[in-house]
Amino acid sequence: MEITPIEYLKERLEPEQFKKIAAINNPELHEFLAKYIKLLNPSKIFVATDSKEDEEYIKKKAIEYGEEKPLATPGHTVHFDNYYDQARDKANTKILVPRGVDLGPFINTKDREEGLREIHELMKDIMVGKELFILFFVLGPKNSVFTIPAVQLTDSAYVAHSEFLLYRKGYEEFKRLGREAKFLKFVHSAGELDERKTSKNLDKRRIYIDLESETVYSVNTQYGGNTIGLKKLAFRLTIRRAVKEGWLSEHMFLMRVNGPEGRKTYFTGAFPSMCGKTSTSMIPWENIVGDDLAFIVDMKGEARGANVEAGVFGIIHGINKEDDPIIWEVLHSPNEIIFSNVLIKDGKPYWTGMGEEIPNEGENHSGKWWKGKKDAEGNEIPPSHKNARFTVRLDAFPNLDKEALDAPCGVKIGGMIYGGRDKDTWPPVREAFDWTHGVITMGAALESETTAATLGKEGVRQFNPMSILDFLSVPIGEYIQNYIRFGERLREKPKIFAVNYFLRDENGNWLNDKLDKAVWLKWMELRVHGDVDAIETPIGYIPKYEDLKRLFKQVLNKEYKREDYEKQFMIRVPELLAKIDRIEKIYREKVKDAPEVLFRVLEEERKRLLEARKKYGDYISPFQFERA
Repeated sequence: MEITPIEYLKERLEPEQFKKIAAINNPELHEFLAKYIKLLNPSKIFVATDSKEDEEYIKKKAIEYGEEKPLATPGHTVHFDNYYDQARDKANTKILVPRGVDLGPFINTKDREEGLREIHELMKDIMVGKELFILFFVLGPKNSVFTIPAVQLTDSAYVAHSEFLLYRKGYEEFKRLGREAKFLKFVHSAGELDERKTSKNLDKRRIYIDLESETVYSVNTQYGGNTIGLKKLAFRLTIRRAVKEGWLSEHMFLMRVNGPEGRKTYFTGAFPSMCGKTSTSMIPWENIVGDDLAFIVDMKGEARGANVEAGVFGIIHGINKEDDPIIWEVLHSPNEIIFSNVLIKDGKPYWTGMGEEIPNEGENHSGKWWKGKKDAEGNEIPPSHKNARFTVRLDAFPNLDKEALDAPCGVKIGGMIYGGRDKDTWPPVREAFDWTHGVITMGAALESETTAATLGKEGVRQFNPMSILDFLSVPIGEYIQNYIRFGERLREKPKIFAVNYFLRDENGNWLNDKLDKAVWLKWMELRVHGDVDAIETPIGYIPKYEDLKRLFKQVLNKEYKREDYEKQFMIRVPELLAKIDRIEKIYREKVKDAPEVLFRVLEEERKRLLEARKKYGDYISPFQFERA
């Protein structure tokens, strides 16, 4: 007679560990654990509760098993990934779908039956001789409308440690919710490790996301983006949940902008990579709630937002004292931090672009490193990888809005920002006419120009609606339709804004300074409350010169010239029309379920631009519209 899952777990786990699982009254959880313990076949099993002792145990194991090494500053450790395991593996990250299901050309899919068979074969007995960690977390604040419980199985103490820094502990939530817990599941194994304790069998690296069972499988990899289940892997699952249930799961920061007389206004922001997301959310005199992912729900007709996470898994490349004073301070304090794939010399971390002298030798992701060292392909190895990271709790940030981070009802969203990157099209800041206009012409039309650093080819415009293209798990048209409907149901809609920090003049010179974004934020805050007027243009509302002149003086103590304003906020009709053509072509040719309203809104914008061109020419001064 076959034994039940709970009986199997009792046989397989040490009494102390079994007691922790038995305290959770959830047969679905027990069945899941029994199935994967049987498949993975670990030699030892540890179950983590919310206790400090259990977390300490995992931190010790990360060092004992050689996945992390302590550094000179108390609380700091370093982790190295395999030289060829330094980023998200897009080619082998696939959404498993039943035969005949088509999610569109932007989503990498695989037949579900085939994918499950392959991943289960790869995972069979993969933990023999290793310790399995069973971990419980929640996405969103605990015991709130945002809470999504999640269970992680991993044989990597580094992955487990990272999750303790990034997420809220969830063991007690699982106990509280019992059979009601509608939880996400993550199964990870680093696979066989080499002598440097990094994943060895990268040819068998797979990251498969099963939407049906809300389970993510990740094998033969350690890099955080492929393994930290609750980060971008869970994001695919929560996007699908959100679209099915009518809320938003977004690739957005959440921050507080401080208005006049102590007023607090919250903004979310979606920016593709290299477009200014981190630097916007970390402006020293504003407050951070979250730097990466946000849940937004309709609460009594109001959009309320919460940070999905409680920590930061940030890119360290280029972080320096002058441009990033807050992050710099965090990284140089005795906080609990995991540095990954940086250069280590005498117990101290160094990284490219830090603005300090970097040693000519040390240890990095390639092993023993020296200046001029080349890899097997003949490429010179930099001191740190350009995707090197730091993992730290948000509590370490002096500008954290702790109350907003923990608020069970989240915070009211006053504005949503979409940040693109182009040298010649979008003005530095503008406001949409209404929710639908913003969702379509700013969010769904988001593009980012590649930098020389990313593709070796500068200025190629990459389509990245809402900065979410890499993570979509539903057809893009369905995702946009959900956005539009969400706004329609709101009694009070957040204002939508678009920013572009990367405009250049005809000689290629930047039209803005790095910190000008701080002024755009203050202007947006004032617009949310109707404190300043704006100029109506064919593409939305733009600031008046007088308001910006005053704000530049107040915020940056800087004189803002009339001619700078005129250059920055000029309406560039040919480039704006070319963008509409580009975006419309993508949706007509590649998105078979694009909502009709999208084409209507783009066409209306095109007509407004053509009318303006007829009156004023190709390049129109903002003062022209102010006088109109």
